[in-house]
Amino acid sequence: MFGLNDRQLKGVMHIETPALVLAGAGSGKTRVITEKIAHLIRKHDVQPHHIYALTFTNKAAKEMKERVSKLLKDDPSKGLNVSTFHNLGLNIIRQEYHALGYKSTFSIMDATDTKQILKELMKKQQLSEEELDGVQWDISNWKNAHISPEKALEMAEDNLQQARAILYDYYQKQLHAYNSVDFDDLIGLPVRLFNENPHILDKWQNKVRYLLVDEYQDTNAAQYELVKQLVGVRAKFTVVGDDDQSIYAWRGAQPENLELLKKDFPNLEVIKLEQNYRSSNRILQAANTLIANNPHVFEKRLWSEMGMGDMLRVLACSDENHEAERVISEIIVHKFKHRTQFKDYAILYRGNFQSRLFERALREQNIPYKLSGGQSFFDKAEIKDVMSYLKLIVNPDDDAAFLRIVNTPRREIGASTLEKLATYATKRGVSLFDATQELGLSTVLNEKALQRVQHFGGLLLSWAQEADALTGTEVTSFVRQLIEKLEYDNWLHETSNTPRAAEKRIENVRDLLLWIERIIDKALNEDGDELRLEKIVAHMTLMDLMERNEEDSEPNMVTLMTLHASKGLEFPHVFLIGMEEELLPHKQNMESPGLEEERRLAYVGITRAKRSLTMTYAKKRKKYGEELKCEPSRFLEELPEELLQWEGKPGVELSPEEQKVTGNAHLENLKAMLNPG
Repeated sequence: MFGLNDRQLKGVMHIETPALVLAGAGSGKTRVITEKIAHLIRKHDVQPHHIYALTFTNKAAKEMKERVSKLLKDDPSKGLNVSTFHNLGLNIIRQEYHALGYKSTFSIMDATDTKQILKELMKKQQLSEEELDGVQWDISNWKNAHISPEKALEMAEDNLQQARAILYDYYQKQLHAYNSVDFDDLIGLPVRLFNENPHILDKWQNKVRYLLVDEYQDTNAAQYELVKQLVGVRAKFTVVGDDDQSIYAWRGAQPENLELLKKDFPNLEVIKLEQNYRSSNRILQAANTLIANNPHVFEKRLWSEMGMGDMLRVLACSDENHEAERVISEIIVHKFKHRTQFKDYAILYRGNFQSRLFERALREQNIPYKLSGGQSFFDKAEIKDVMSYLKLIVNPDDDAAFLRIVNTPRREIGASTLEKLATYATKRGVSLFDATQELGLSTVLNEKALQRVQHFGGLLLSWAQEADALTGTEVTSFVRQLIEKLEYDNWLHETSNTPRAAEKRIENVRDLLLWIERIIDKALNEDGDELRLEKIVAHMTLMDLMERNEEDSEPNMVTLMTLHASKGLEFPHVFLIGMEEELLPHKQNMESPGLEEERRLAYVGITRAKRSLTMTYAKKRKKYGEELKCEPSRFLEELPEELLQWEGKPGVELSPEEQKVTGNAHLENLKAMLNPG
């Protein structure tokens, strides 16, 4: 444990009672978790398979596992459980599906699938989609708060809330009928399972002898309940979090879970990590002063041994176009002066719409950039098609997958045929696939339509039977042959706008096949496990849900991303743009408690910067076609004046020397770049 500071060391060594490691930005929290896992195995004889470490993204879980493996290269670490909350939930459901009333081949529905189910249910119940707009969000919030449909109905205060709660109940029943779960169920179902089956909970508490949770401030009510259940009365756990970086209230995160720990576990040991290893002291002093305006259960102040560093700059720009041009110009000059790389720069903003002008300015200057939050690999139509085939083969009850691919490639099964098939299936209480196998279907379909539907059902049945017997590398061959049998490449050529677009889509399908191969090889090499298709499909669906915007590579490009997406990252040079009232803080969050969360967002943005931080605001901005005056963000006023260097603010005049530097530097440096000789 060489190189740990006193507080980090205390976080690692404290084992006997529950521990909360309150880890400020850049304070080395991941190292505390990884060193603690190694310490538990080496010094406390806890078997690796009894240690569970949980976080929120696959990327963070992967990084943690790699770091632990390096630490334990001379000790056994096989069987260690490092995963996301949702992956753990999936594993619990997979092992206990019978007690939950599911079949082993259950599917995980993504947001598109669940939206479709809700649409169909609204149609059946003759409910207005417009009136129930946002019901998908409501259901997700109910599940995250661990509120059942019955409880939601009890809590309803008017007819509209009643209608939403009733739809939630229908939706849950429909999911169960499809032998499917949604993303939120991956936490909610294990919690329900443990509440209703003490003997199953006892079994899992014996598996989880020590629990570690990262980013604890991001847990919602259901996740907190799951943690409490798993640790039980033994309460052998360490959670690591930072209430100042809790920025996900909109998706159910509850920073008050940190406070609840003190109530639920009175012997909780609180260990604060306040030494920052990322940023200069000016950046940290600014962050400390800003966040001190929020109420705190736990007080902490970040400090660093990295010197004072540069002044924080605030650039007042005439409008949004000037803001984009100025920031890109600053990057060009700074890069030339300091011989940096493009990947050293990040432009952070409150809303995605702010990126458009910056993208244009970067393109005009031929500067490479990456935009966080582009289209996910799994959002591509061709990937959704192939995944729907695979989902349906392992779970024939998955009606959403059936409807997606019944006519992909085209099988001349029309909308009216599908409507009759769906009506028949609903009356019989069976899935669409099961309906294709029933003799009674001939009473509702004409001969031609019946033949086509039965033929498709027969194909699915034969594929499902074939896949059921396959493991390991046989699965890859099966998927490859399936795509060939479907003549899917031809279908992509038929339906793409250009041959080039078709080739790109075919390449995406090849990537999917390569990925399946890698999953199979990895399982074989690491655990000696010959995976079956159902396990691969569940793994990939979860990867889709968890990892849409996570990237492993680090290309040499300027990064553009929202403040929400930037949490956990760091960049040498950060531009925090749009520091205006009604933008940051956002106009919907101008009152408490929303305002406190906006302040935490600004804090997250400031603490991403390692060496330099530049904040910008526009004096006027076009909104809805009208040019409106903007006020600088109150958060700028909350920063210590002595740390800031304002440029362009009324009443703040630059000295002639500074004017000369800022006025000519861009031109001179650009000339020098163009004429290096």
